[in-house]
Amino acid sequence: MDPNTVVGALGMLLILAGFALEEFTSHSRHESVLYNILNAVGATLLIAYAYTLDSWPFLVLNAAWLLVALAKLLQIATGHTKASLS
Repeated sequence: MDPNTVVGALGMLLILAGFALEEFTSHSRHESVLYNILNAVGATLLIAYAYTLDSWPFLVLNAAWLLVALAKLLQIATGHTKASLS
């Protein structure tokens, strides 16, 4: 597997892990630091992957995903929301 595919696959797995966390735990995803970190890192990797594929719609989608996750992490870090660790 080439390095670019590894980056894309890892990004996909991180976002899917966040999704599974949301679906199969009792914690609210909106308040979860882990959920938002998984989404931010996964989206960052998928942005890099989309860029190498010259897939601008996929890149924009993941840039939006990243911005939302970062905004939520900032909200959690500044105490503007109740956070959980998982």
